[in-house]
Amino acid sequence: MAIKDLYQSGDWKAEKHVPVIEAPEKIKKGEALKIEVSVGKQIAHPNTTEHHIVWIDVYFHADGAKFPVQIGRFDFSSHGASAEGPNTSTIYSMPQAVISFKTDKSGKILATSYCNIHGLWENSKAVIVE
Repeated sequence: MAIKDLYQSGDWKAEKHVPVIEAPEKIKKGEALKIEVSVGKQIAHPNTTEHHIVWIDVYFHADGAKFPVQIGRFDFSSHGASAEGPNTSTIYSMPQAVISFKTDKSGKILATSYCNIHGLWENSKAVIVE
């Protein structure tokens, strides 16, 4: 089995684990592309010591390029755990991030996320550069 076979996908409006990519569909050359990525936008994902999103990775795969480029990695490390035990802290990371970058080529934004119980998830969104 290859790692690509382990990624799950779905409609983020019906599946709380799919990373949601919010970005414009078109930008102008030289313009910064602002991306918001999150997990649990429509259906809240639990954020507890026992069940949480560990990380989100964001890539851009330009049309015609052999490989995607990693734009950012976001680790979420506070899930209510403390020395007193699970869910005893008042600090809980929210699985959401914002990142911007520039490109002169159209392509796809790719986002992957990891849930400590339900594994790897993916989503993508096309962007046209005019």
